[in-house]
Amino acid sequence: MNLAHSYVAGDRVHTHHRPLRLTWLPLGPSARKRSPSCLSFKEAINVRHNRLGAAISLLAAGAVVLSGCTTPHTTLAYANEARVDCGGKQAITASGSTAQTNAMTRFVSAYEKTCPGQTLNYTANGSGAGIIEFLAGKSDFGGSDSPLNSDQYATAKQRCGGADAWNLPVVFGPLAITYNLHDVDFLVLDAPTLARIFNGSIKHWDDPAISALNASMPSEDIHVIYRSDASGTTDNFQAYLQAASGGAWNKGAGKTFHGGVGTGARGNQGTSSAVRNTEGAITYNELSFALEQGLYAAEIKTPASRKSLRPVRIGTDTVGKTITGAKIIGKDNDLVLDISSFYNPTQPDVYPIVMATYEIVCAKYPSREVAWAVKAFLQATLGPGQVDLDKNGYIPLPPDFQSRVSNAVDAIA
Repeated sequence: MNLAHSYVAGDRVHTHHRPLRLTWLPLGPSARKRSPSCLSFKEAINVRHNRLGAAISLLAAGAVVLSGCTTPHTTLAYANEARVDCGGKQAITASGSTAQTNAMTRFVSAYEKTCPGQTLNYTANGSGAGIIEFLAGKSDFGGSDSPLNSDQYATAKQRCGGADAWNLPVVFGPLAITYNLHDVDFLVLDAPTLARIFNGSIKHWDDPAISALNASMPSEDIHVIYRSDASGTTDNFQAYLQAASGGAWNKGAGKTFHGGVGTGARGNQGTSSAVRNTEGAITYNELSFALEQGLYAAEIKTPASRKSLRPVRIGTDTVGKTITGAKIIGKDNDLVLDISSFYNPTQPDVYPIVMATYEIVCAKYPSREVAWAVKAFLQATLGPGQVDLDKNGYIPLPPDFQSRVSNAVDAIA
């Protein structure tokens, strides 16, 4: 395949199609047969044209059930990482965010290796379902790409036996704008153009707004793919459009897609699969699913990057700078983040669409055994679970932030 060698002049990306020597994995179907150990997030983002190869295996949506043999209570410590105090209920349950599915697979593995005989059964059924099941007492904690709202806090207090519920941001991952266009290996978009695509105002790939940012766009119909289930991924994407599009998106945020156009698919796995199988399609995915499906991802032009004449690609550096600017607005150990600052970065090399996934827990559980196990799982997540997390398309927690979350986890009773 010939990739597009691109440069920027003014606001327009000019593309010359010629062979490009890659420093990463092969593209296309052969890349999908490569061993998962061959690919890391750091390697993936070194590809200038954002061809996100499929070298990471994705655990199927549904219940993740891992088990081990029984062992006495043990305590392990990791250098510069979280202390893991194993014990409590042998098998705990959680459900929610599909965006963190691949991260959760790694976390469960780390937990089982650290605390033999203990396990977590995780069901990736979407943030909305995860919150509902946690509030109903059907799971021991919930995973959500959006924190609890004011009404849910009151319900959570009842579910937690009178104790507060805390939102603990444990997983950070960029949202990739993935697409499927024949012979278009490089695409630049900005928030106003994305807003008009996802509200149906822009219907063709050669629309002047898209052509102003890219050269030689095909005259194909755009097929919008969106999340059909209640989704924190959708909430974060729509919040970005609302904040960064200069009024082009006036439909607000929320877990339900408000664009009024396109075809729905369930979960990040469903939307990424739909894009892979649909010519002319575009969607928003947590990065690890784009990697798994071998999709192309657009680079994003921000007001700050416009000044430097360079759109922003997904990378550990560009996303890491975003996370560094995260501000905690929750009280005490309820670590809710103000991520609105992510959407309009003031520095040119900062990727603007980054999502935090919260583990929603009780500050004090009615059951001491459950509390102990939940705490141990999260300690393992913050300790050995962070090792090589970039291989799954996520950003490991920065040390200062990791310390803050660890203090909250240690306070669970």
